[in-house]
Amino acid sequence: MTVPTITLNNGVEIPQLGFGVYQVDPAETKDAVLTAFEVGYRHVDTAQMYGNEAGVGEALAASGLAREDVFITSKLNNGHHAREDALRSFDETLEKLGGEYVDLFLVHWPLPGIDIDYVDTWKTMEEIAASGKVRAIGVSNFQPAHLDRLLEATDTVPAVNQVEVHPYLTNEAVRSYSADKGIAIEAWSPIAQGQVLDDPTITEIARKVGRTPAQVTLRWAIQRGDIVFPKSVTRSRVEENFALFDFELDQADVDAIAALDKGHRTGPDPDTFNWIP
Repeated sequence: MTVPTITLNNGVEIPQLGFGVYQVDPAETKDAVLTAFEVGYRHVDTAQMYGNEAGVGEALAASGLAREDVFITSKLNNGHHAREDALRSFDETLEKLGGEYVDLFLVHWPLPGIDIDYVDTWKTMEEIAASGKVRAIGVSNFQPAHLDRLLEATDTVPAVNQVEVHPYLTNEAVRSYSADKGIAIEAWSPIAQGQVLDDPTITEIARKVGRTPAQVTLRWAIQRGDIVFPKSVTRSRVEENFALFDFELDQADVDAIAALDKGHRTGPDPDTFNWIP
């Protein structure tokens, strides 16, 4: 099964479906990612904060896959926003992943209430990009006001904004703003940590199309143009989450799922979240 790609604003192509390793135990990460590779995934989303970059690198090395055939994303940890910390931690990420480059590197959170301004952090990200060690840079959990400041003060438009998006939080203001600026949307928590899987609208659509609620929800995100990377350490679920490209939802179903929006977050509010590990 061929996973479609999205062309980012700098010309780099990213697979629209990836494998997420958030909350995957570092000791289990290598095997989980190897399973994903066996199923067909060629895109892995990790982060410094997750503590499992090394497992991703070990899986890549053990897989026998060519480096250029796998797209790997990682993210700058919240305690590393200062320039020297960011440069050092990026080099550590590169070493853990075991390659000469990272495909996509993101600022994980804007942290609007800390002393180090995220605009200065983004300037360091531009410096990392200029080194040639990363193919694209982006942000995560940035609101339109955060992005406005970046675009006014720096030269590089983020390639990606990774934000919480699911049927109970369609996040249309952020999606629309990002689309207008040429910033691709990556949807984290795409099934709302399982909260949407019992929703009557979704279960009825799943019954109608002969798919699971998870597949319907992920397909909804795919058809809206978002990049998604569901996580599971169970092979059957990994396979289920990959089987999204041999069916389609009609527009009425896409609209019905979007109508479930109630502004419900499963994670922190980017305007107030300032946690540093």
